[in-house]
Amino acid sequence: MTDIEATVDTGGALLQQLLADAAGAARPWGDAPLSQRAGAIRAVADALDAAVDELVPLADEESHLGTGRLTGELGRTTFQLRLFAEVLDDGGYLDATLDSADPDWPPGPRADLRRMLTPLGPVVVFAASNFPFAFSVAGG
Repeated sequence: MTDIEATVDTGGALLQQLLADAAGAARPWGDAPLSQRAGAIRAVADALDAAVDELVPLADEESHLGTGRLTGELGRTTFQLRLFAEVLDDGGYLDATLDSADPDWPPGPRADLRRMLTPLGPVVVFAASNFPFAFSVAGG
C-alpha cells in the first residue's frame, strides 16, 4: 500500500485541530493583498498543470473515470483557478462603496461612509468523487 492509499480518520481530535488550523489561517489569508492571493492561486494552478502526468493516472486508479475525461477536468479546474485569480486582480467582487463626507447634504451633514465585503473565514469542502478535480478542494 502506498502512502496515498492509506486512509486517515479525521474524526475527534484531528478534526478539531484541522478546523482550528483553518480558522487560524483565515485572517492572515483574508488580510493578504489581493495580488498576493491571486499569485498563490495561479501558483496552485501551475502546480496542478505541472503534475498532470502524476495526478490523472492516480485519479483514474481511484475513480475509473478515464484519463481523457480526467485530463479535461483538470484543465477546466486550472482554468477556473486562473479565473478566480483574475477576479481577485479586478477587485470588483469586494463591492466597495464610498460616500464622501458632505457637510451641506440637504437632510443634514453626511459622514464619510465606506463599505466593502470582507472574507468570513474557512469553508469546509465536501468533494464529489465523480469530479475529483473540478468539485474538490481545488475546484469550483
